[in-house]
This record gives sequence, C-alpha cells and structure tokens, in this order.
Amino acid sequence: MIYNLDKINEMAEGDEDFILSVISVFLEEVPVDLEALEQGISSRDHNQVYQMAHKIKPNVDLLGMEQTRATALEIETLGKNEANMDEIAKKFPTLKTDILQVISELKKDFHI
Repeated sequence: MIYNLDKINEMAEGDEDFILSVISVFLEEVPVDLEALEQGISSRDHNQVYQMAHKIKPNVDLLGMEQTRATALEIETLGKNEANMDEIAKKFPTLKTDILQVISELKKDFHI
C-alpha cells in the first residue's frame, strides 16, 4: 500500500463520512488533473504543467504519498522554471503509475 490515511484520520477525528468524502474528491479530481498534466506535457505548456502538478501535490500529500508528492513537487518546480520538457516527461510516468495504483487501491479498499 503506497498510501496511508494518518493525516486524514487526524483531521477527521473519527468522522467516517469526512474520510469518505476526502477519498471521493481525490478519486474525482486527481484523474482529471493528471490527464490535464499529461496534456500540458504533450503540448509543452510549462504553465499548465506547473498548475496541474501544483494542484495534484496537496492531494497526494493528504494521502501520505510522500514519494509521489516529491515527484509532483519536482514536476511543479520544473514547470515553473520552464525547464526542459523532456526532463519533465521523464518524471511523469512515475507520478502517473503511483497515482493510478492508489486510485485502484482506494476503489478496492473503500468499495467505490
């Protein structure tokens, strides 16, 4: 399992509905943001890359995905600094794989 709910549980203080709503928002928003990030890389749009990575970062952080958060931060910084898009493109598959795996695990674990 590459996610943990420690941060969410701490915020929820035992409120299962809150936990489920945070997970639901993650499952609704992050795939869309991930797709937009991929499109930004394809179209070599540094601003879109920066914005989407910036938006993804707190969502993966909330689920305790430290390595994924670090990758999102790297992509965000590279986008902001208008770095070589090939370098950004090399980092993206790791981010995508981790996020898709967590989406799959969350759906299975929470029967969504």
